[in-house]
Amino acid sequence: MIKQSKQRASSQEDVEQPLIYHLIELRDRLLRVVLVVAVLFLALMPFSNYLFTTLSGPLTAHLPEGNSMIAIEVASPFLIPFKLTLVLALFLAMPMVLYQIWAFVAPGLYKHERRLVMPLLVSSTFLFYAGAAFAYFVVFPLVFAFFTATAPDGVSVMTDISRYLDFVLTLFFAFGAAFEVPIVVVLLVWTGMATQQGLREKRPYVVVGAFVLGMILTPPDVISQTLLAVPVWLLFELGVYFSGWFARQKQQADDETTTVEDYTPMSETDMDAELDRIDAEEKD
Repeated sequence: MIKQSKQRASSQEDVEQPLIYHLIELRDRLLRVVLVVAVLFLALMPFSNYLFTTLSGPLTAHLPEGNSMIAIEVASPFLIPFKLTLVLALFLAMPMVLYQIWAFVAPGLYKHERRLVMPLLVSSTFLFYAGAAFAYFVVFPLVFAFFTATAPDGVSVMTDISRYLDFVLTLFFAFGAAFEVPIVVVLLVWTGMATQQGLREKRPYVVVGAFVLGMILTPPDVISQTLLAVPVWLLFELGVYFSGWFARQKQQADDETTTVEDYTPMSETDMDAELDRIDAEEKD
């Protein structure tokens, strides 16, 4: 009885060990991400006020003379730059975060899948940064110029710093996520959920959906909605174009796998017939 219980405990440990190993690996990778974010945060913290001043540049450049930003809450002058620095540290650590995700899931992928996933990770990081840069250098100046110019007479435009930070962070992540459209398109084609030709036929619906997405993710003005919808549509076209290459690569890998796995052994009847044929050839 004791021997059987020990055997059951041993077999249970053998089953649980892989799960524990993966959990330990996941913990280690999360700790690395936290460490990188913490180091970046501590390095940027002395410049937190300068970072907020730089971030608020697109708005302050269009404020009427004599107007400035305000802090309604007592702790806002400290907490808002602190929050911005933390978000920026996470933003800068995004390549490290994506690499840790990649390193964790890579052992479970086939070789041809690893060759396709790495370009997707690199391009998704670049597109996210490109979306945030587009929001800061293109969208913000136009949107803030429009907002300040349409203020009624007698109304002083003096934005609260906490509201401003929430507003710009929303736009940053909205444009960063919207610029991931090519990655989504490629994944749809790669996984077989859609085809390149089928996506081309749905182009009119995508254009309408891009403007609806812009209406949902951006403030209620036509400028920011259009500035988000048009890049989303163009990036959709880019994703459709590159999805053909990924689909061909996947088909090549599937064909190679099928060539190896399609071999079936001969039945006993076929084997006997083949041996009889060989014997007959040797006798002749």
